[in-house]
Amino acid sequence: SDYSDMVFLVSMSFNKVLDAQYNSTVGKFVWFTEQAEKSAEKWNKNEAFIQGLKADVDTYCRHYARIVDSAIRDKT
Repeated sequence: SDYSDMVFLVSMSFNKVLDAQYNSTVGKFVWFTEQAEKSAEKWNKNEAFIQGLKADVDTYCRHYARIVDSAIRDKT
């Protein structure tokens, strides 16, 4: 499997309310509350920050998915 359908999410919540979320499929932060709009826009304008999050998909998500996937397949 190439894990091309993998989605990396970074959620920002306050008092159990989802305010903003980075979604690797979208490639940017989206906001869900008025309070989070300015922060999400600021994060999205920070190209280095967004590129770092995009790199995290390969560095962490796909890397660990391969490890977990092979461990599960080896046991079946």
